[in-house]
Amino acid sequence: MAPIAGLPGYPPVVLGTMGIAEEDTVGAIHAAIALGYRAFDTAPVYFNEAAVGEAVRTAPVPRDALFLTTKLWNSCHGHDEALAAFDRTMQRLGLDYVDLYLIHWPVPTVDRFVETWRALVRLRAEGRVKAIGVSNFLPEHLDRIIDATGVVPAVNQVEMHPAFPQAGLRAAHERLGIVTQAWSPLGHGTGLDDPALTGIAARHGKTPAQVILRWLTQRGVVPVVKSRSPARMAENLSAHGFDLSPEELARIDAMDRGNSLFGLDPRTFETMPRMAGLTP
Repeated sequence: MAPIAGLPGYPPVVLGTMGIAEEDTVGAIHAAIALGYRAFDTAPVYFNEAAVGEAVRTAPVPRDALFLTTKLWNSCHGHDEALAAFDRTMQRLGLDYVDLYLIHWPVPTVDRFVETWRALVRLRAEGRVKAIGVSNFLPEHLDRIIDATGVVPAVNQVEMHPAFPQAGLRAAHERLGIVTQAWSPLGHGTGLDDPALTGIAARHGKTPAQVILRWLTQRGVVPVVKSRSPARMAENLSAHGFDLSPEELARIDAMDRGNSLFGLDPRTFETMPRMAGLTP
């Protein structure tokens, strides 16, 4: 697993909180901590940042044992706008710092992601965040922010699963020294009954979901997996202790369909209808 610069010991599996209702968030995170999770991912548009902050503040482990990621939403691009949005996020979280802060989408149709990146560089320099990164950026977007600032994102969090393994993007990350994180690593369950996966899972005595997570970690990718169920959390966290063979890895690679399951193109995506006009 590639380390995040300045953040040794970064956990290999992150609990995502998208879709977890605010009233369920504290309980879900505390249950995850009891199972051994130490990294959590949220965002303003998940509408649970306040509850995530409460869960971290009241956790039965020290703050520095936990790793929290949150993000900057698309309507807050721009240098000063990003700084103001970060202040609002910190008010909701009620914490002194964030471990990792990401630009959620590049929104090149607005074309302010370079100045937005400069704001994140400033936040890191001020010690308000430990590391900065991006989400859903393509190589062309990465090259622009790096050329403009000389600062390489620690992480790029992108859609990645067997139907959309993004080998070219992963290669760009490796060249630049960027850690790849996978959102929707199980593809919303699409393909879990594929014979390639079920056959591999049966040979190892694991579930297809565990096989996918192990495929990702063996490819050097950090999966961000959402679950409210302690049983499912435990299953996802235990996707280790076995190795897939080169042939098995190649069989999963061959499941590539070359397209996003969600139809979201980083070159054009701005917002969902229910989030139009939202400036969190």
